Amino acid sequence: MQYDTAFEMASSNIRFGQGTTGEVGMDLGELGVQKAMVLTDAHLSQMPTVQNVLESLAEQKIESAVYDRVRVEPTDTSLQEAISFATAGDFDGFVAVGGGSVIDTAKAANLYSCYPPEDFLDYVNPPIGKGLPVPGELKPLFAIPTTAGTGSETTGVVIFDLERMHAKTGIAHRRLKPTLGIVDPENTRSMTPIIAASTGLDVLTHSVESFTALPFDQRPRPERPILRPAYQGSNPVSDLWALQAMRILKENFVRAVENPEDEQARGMMLLAASFAGIGFGNAGVTLPHGMSYPVSGKVKDYHPQGYPGDHPLIPHGMAVVLNAPAAFRFTAPACPEKHLQAAQALGADISGVGPDQAGQVLADQVISYMRRLNIPNGLSAVGYSEADIPDLVEGTLPQHRVIKLAPKPVGAEELRAIFKDALQYW
Repeated sequence: MQYDTAFEMASSNIRFGQGTTGEVGMDLGELGVQKAMVLTDAHLSQMPTVQNVLESLAEQKIESAVYDRVRVEPTDTSLQEAISFATAGDFDGFVAVGGGSVIDTAKAANLYSCYPPEDFLDYVNPPIGKGLPVPGELKPLFAIPTTAGTGSETTGVVIFDLERMHAKTGIAHRRLKPTLGIVDPENTRSMTPIIAASTGLDVLTHSVESFTALPFDQRPRPERPILRPAYQGSNPVSDLWALQAMRILKENFVRAVENPEDEQARGMMLLAASFAGIGFGNAGVTLPHGMSYPVSGKVKDYHPQGYPGDHPLIPHGMAVVLNAPAAFRFTAPACPEKHLQAAQALGADISGVGPDQAGQVLADQVISYMRRLNIPNGLSAVGYSEADIPDLVEGTLPQHRVIKLAPKPVGAEELRAIFKDALQYW
């Protein structure tokens, strides 16, 4: 097998600053957009950010239609509803206003309305789907995040629940990335503390996972450049973004959760989310994310306080971090230096710490954030028990796109041990 010798950096353009939301109409107008689909969710549709967007479009005489039926943690069904709306509306541009669920739904609506496949799963990552590349350029998509976590405004990735499998899967291609991410700190004012905590933990895990992922030159070389995956392994450029995201998080995360009026901390967490997005959007994520997909998809009756909606839900950032300490303990022997660097960037004292302790030090630092922010104590606290582990393993194994980026090879036996370790931490 030949290993790759190249990596490719791709990211959306990012505009950061107070009040930049009001510029979206001018941006779309300069691209010649005349009719835009504005995607959001039912809760956000009544909030000032969406109204600001609609006013900005109207000022530029751009026709708009609001689609506010985006589901938090989207499913294949909810994506197809948005795709039908996009196809029927014949839009020439898209604006996503919301968190990762909204932005991912907009990416899918753009792709499937531009290039309808024979089967919905054609673009979905293998082995669940065919993983077909996006055939050509998509229509302009502007992403305006209202949560500081997913980094979806920078990436070419869509994540959703495939209902019949009760597990998450995704679509990944560079052409899916938004035209511009408008990162406006004004738009995170409405986050409740639990949403700020969960989305911030997504920033944390994005950055650590991409930093410690299998290096790009240990991945098989593709036959053609277009087949080089969006998630290509850690590399010198993605490492810079991931480390800086961790350093920003160390200084601002707890402040932003515990004091929502701290505008500087909220703004910096929003910027950290974009930095981490650039890192993981090119390097990829690994075990904590791969394991989180069945944790979210197989949720029984957990209802987090502070989240909208009446269906059982384990928020994405929470589902990921519940696995992270156990996963990092497992992966650390493959690259202990990087695990120690990550722990230090997140605030741990690594003086005198040997390589054999790297996983434990990083795990302890992640757990300290979980405890400070009142995150459930492992998988058992959100309704899972040791009897559920075989189902969780079964839901993780098909996530080739991410679990194969773990720096240490993992199979069913290893996953069983990691899930068991993740049941309870303190």
